Amino acid sequence: MFVAKKIFLTKGVGKHKEKLTSFEMALRDAGLAPYNLVRVSSIFPPQCKLIPRSQGIKLLHAGQIVFCVMSENATNEPHRLIAATVGIASPTDPNAYGYLSEHHSYGQTDHDAAEYAEELAADMLATTLGVDFDPDRSWDEKKEIYRISTRIVKVTNITQSAIGDKKGLWTTVVAGAVFIPEPLYVPE
Repeated sequence: MFVAKKIFLTKGVGKHKEKLTSFEMALRDAGLAPYNLVRVSSIFPPQCKLIPRSQGIKLLHAGQIVFCVMSENATNEPHRLIAATVGIASPTDPNAYGYLSEHHSYGQTDHDAAEYAEELAADMLATTLGVDFDPDRSWDEKKEIYRISTRIVKVTNITQSAIGDKKGLWTTVVAGAVFIPEPLYVPE
């Protein structure tokens, strides 16, 4: 069994006449092109440490199978705003798990996409922790409730946006949370 003890955030943008190559360029920009990426769902493991991208990349090897939560978006429409973001909500208790959320959008600024992803992750965590909140309240109001509850310690995000190439090249954005697994011995 593998459980990630470290995670890092990364983002990138790529442009090319071919959509797939545009995606490859975005992965290169994010530092993820040399790996075999496996997308996983949205749990931030207990006792997992968020580390800088530069440190995380050093722990990976070309060709390695790497688990990640990734958001991507692409357009070949000139001047179209696109965004990809991953939000994280971590609980106060380091032995509890948190949540990651991926979000991609059109016409949304970095700020708005980032806040949306953070809110998604925090709402998922709040429901598992039993934090009472009104889902129709604004994100600012909910952040205050979460802060007061002392059960959600931190929300953060990684967001990449771009404007579609004016000549119609494919423009791709990616944002990801990359897991660095460490073997966990489980006695039989």
